[in-house]
Amino acid sequence: MRRKIVTLGLALILLAPLVAFMPSENMSVKKSIGNYLMKYCIEKKFLSDKLYVEGLKFDHDAGIITLSISNDFAELEFTSKDIKKLTKGIKKLIPAPYNKYQLSILTCGMPLQYLAEDAVIPDNDGHRFWGDIEYKDKPWTVNASRPFSISHGLCNRHLTVWASHGRYYDWDKGLWKWQRPNLFGTTEDLFTQTIVVPYLIPMLQNAGAVVFTPRERDWQTDEQIVDNDVSPRPAYLEENVKGNWEKAPEKGFAFHAGTYENGDNPFMAGTARMTKTTKSKNYSFISYQPTLANEGKYAVYVSYQSLDNSVPDAEYVVYHKGKATRFTVNQTMGGSTWVYLGTFDFDKGSSRENRVVITNRSKYNGVVTADAVRFGGGMGNIERGGAVSGYPRCLEGARYYVQWAGAPASVYNGRLGQNDYADDINARPNMSNWLGGGSCFAPSIEGKKVPIELALAVHSDAGFDQGGGLVGSLAICTTDFNEGKLNSGISRLTSKEFAQRLLDGLDRDLPATVGKWARRYLWDKNYSETRTPEVPSAIIETLSHQNFPDMLLGQDPNFKFAMARSLYKTIARFVNEGHGRPTFIQPLTPHAFSLGFTAENTVRLKWQATEDTLEPTAHPTAYVVYTAMGNSGYDNGTVVHQPSYDISITPGVQYNFKVTAINRGGESFPTEELSAYRQEGATKTVLVVNGFERLSGPAVINDEIQQGFDLDKDPGVSYGLTAGWNGRQQNFDTAQMGIEGPAGLGYGGDELAGHFIMGNDFSAVKTHTEAIASARKYNVVSCSLQAIEADRVDLPAYQAVDIVLGLQKDDVHALQHHKTFTKALQRRLRDYARRQGSLIVSGSYVGSDMQNDDGRLFLKDVLKLKYEPSDSTVKGDTINGLGMSFDICRHLNPRHYAATSVDRLVPTVGAICAMLYADGTSAAVGYQGDYNAFTMGFPLECITSPEIRNTIMRGILNYIIK
Repeated sequence: MRRKIVTLGLALILLAPLVAFMPSENMSVKKSIGNYLMKYCIEKKFLSDKLYVEGLKFDHDAGIITLSISNDFAELEFTSKDIKKLTKGIKKLIPAPYNKYQLSILTCGMPLQYLAEDAVIPDNDGHRFWGDIEYKDKPWTVNASRPFSISHGLCNRHLTVWASHGRYYDWDKGLWKWQRPNLFGTTEDLFTQTIVVPYLIPMLQNAGAVVFTPRERDWQTDEQIVDNDVSPRPAYLEENVKGNWEKAPEKGFAFHAGTYENGDNPFMAGTARMTKTTKSKNYSFISYQPTLANEGKYAVYVSYQSLDNSVPDAEYVVYHKGKATRFTVNQTMGGSTWVYLGTFDFDKGSSRENRVVITNRSKYNGVVTADAVRFGGGMGNIERGGAVSGYPRCLEGARYYVQWAGAPASVYNGRLGQNDYADDINARPNMSNWLGGGSCFAPSIEGKKVPIELALAVHSDAGFDQGGGLVGSLAICTTDFNEGKLNSGISRLTSKEFAQRLLDGLDRDLPATVGKWARRYLWDKNYSETRTPEVPSAIIETLSHQNFPDMLLGQDPNFKFAMARSLYKTIARFVNEGHGRPTFIQPLTPHAFSLGFTAENTVRLKWQATEDTLEPTAHPTAYVVYTAMGNSGYDNGTVVHQPSYDISITPGVQYNFKVTAINRGGESFPTEELSAYRQEGATKTVLVVNGFERLSGPAVINDEIQQGFDLDKDPGVSYGLTAGWNGRQQNFDTAQMGIEGPAGLGYGGDELAGHFIMGNDFSAVKTHTEAIASARKYNVVSCSLQAIEADRVDLPAYQAVDIVLGLQKDDVHALQHHKTFTKALQRRLRDYARRQGSLIVSGSYVGSDMQNDDGRLFLKDVLKLKYEPSDSTVKGDTINGLGMSFDICRHLNPRHYAATSVDRLVPTVGAICAMLYADGTSAAVGYQGDYNAFTMGFPLECITSPEIRNTIMRGILNYIIK
């Protein structure tokens, strides 16, 4: 946040806005303040083209002056001493008698004094319900490779969050089943996970929190465990360099093939290893190298023993596709269970480039212990009634994960194996208590000393509105228990305050996304999930899974993001206020991302900040650029302080990038992946445009007699992988509203349960760049659709433009609309064609989404085609064209989004049919004339064979570029 500046330029920046925005009678004072701020910024070597004084208000009755400075001022780092000096200097510029007034300086809507890293809210301004109770030691886990710090988020805060229910064994019926009914293609057991796992937990982690969840969080069905008791070399490898590994004194984890019965504890079946720490550059280590059946994302869990002389900074290094991410783990707590480090991309097979290493390096004298390391979530392996569930572990109830995680039977087996339903409900808060027992927040119960200080259960509820309205949200707490006290002695009314704040947050945040939201009520009742936790806790019933208007929103990924962000913001503020600390909210994802060459081997990345109109503190103060080269994984990021970044690239190597925004409160979600490639000697450059931005729920049926989702017509597009669908809806009869079972509205099957489905992972540009680069003839850069629409990219500079539309289309029911060709894009492409540019277009809805008059004219004029409706289901998986026969991904699967629908595109005058579906209808149209175009009615990235996909792309390039 420091950089050299030009004094004159900064003076103009600070003074120019004053004339436009401030009352003339205050002009001299404002000018003086502007000059003072200019000098201050010069001293701090800071420059921003958006820095100015927004306002200066005098409240003569209260004796307060409020000075508002633009958000960019928050990009500076402040100490308490800096702020006092700055405030004193500004007060000297205010004439008497007003200089005796109290001066309040605001930026990002926050008092300036709260920007200091050690800022504290005065007791009379905050809630500070923890009083003097404060955890001051090291966090349970820390990503030591993260290139930035988080001072006003949730660093060193430990939270428990869980999604409701899950598959369980019903002893009365003798079978595994869901805890809640099948409705509208899902069940509560699955639906709440789709809010918690891809959205809420990452948001909390991006704010710096350590988040525990008593249900398996990883949607990876493969699982590999490397352990000292059973794994041979090279999977398990000890190196004694500075300190010898030896047997640890307590029992450890050991894996056995087959299933586990009730009461079996895998963490009491084996041994662990131990060695003394060293401060030397030479160190001992253990390497855990799995053999993975598939390339993909895997959660990494480590385990160890917590001994009297354990250290708080045990070092772990995760090698993922050749990149290394370093963690420190506080082994004084949380031993003999699975400890989550993160989720990483790993290659298939066994390699030193994909492994976990623990060393004995430490700043402290003591011991480091090492036990098993687990890769992936895996399948359920707890046997009940003579059988396992047959489902991924992440879809089972917490009761089974808790056993797998080494908790004693008292945590999950209170009904002595006779009532898994009740045990599952109780296992969620019991596990949180077991981990948190003995910490400063739960000092008088036995446990693992993890300083968990908050628990949230995320549910959906039953109920319906016959009039077609929303049912909405309710929250639950329990105050009438244990004489109204939690284990630490603080009042249970803090839970009521938390529950109230959750509802208030949804009231505040959701209308900006959905237009309106329904608030039900706050229940103070005796529920296990709010009675049992020994820290402030609540249940949030997000919406009604029985009410179609609620689920119409609930199945939209944009709504899930909005709800999760609201919950995260409430948690962050509530937790920080409990300690008298101010809160900054993490930024939103940057937009209008683009790459372009500025020199032969130099690429410039550009993007724009996305401001959150609801949250002034969410203004980004810097950005992180993540880079992956060739087949390697992403690095740990480079912090930059302006919305651009130049990087030198090596010819012949593909570079992939994504960008996040950061501030004091944390990190945003990343942008889409963009790619660049430099071919030695190439004179032509291809621009790849990511036009696949869509996230949406499935196709909707909604009239007077029918309501529901038609997954066969369109399953929608999730944010990456989803575990949310359990079967197709079978009953659409609105007359059966409120009835449970097959006769009720919304009822559906279980044929999709346990099958994960890939949605939009925003990586299509990477695939297209690989295909173009395979020609070894062209340079490649890329950009987002937003950058094209905002005229931030010079299309005529490129010899060809590849528009990647994927599953892009405009869903009338969606919260965000994603037209294949917006008016702005049509305008840019028409102009590009007039300038004799060459076009490649591919996507499932290229023609069908453009069936108004203007759309049909664009297809005819620019792409030289027309769309003809046809039955997409009979077109098969195979396409013939360019002298080849190849398959595309047509069926829902966990690896790549499926083109469940494809378009029949027919050539107009001057164009040709270039590809055929299996039913003999036209799949692609080629045109050569004053400009060239090649358009496919399916996503090119859905071609299943990478080799064939690259060959097809080379053929297309030969056709359009002469």
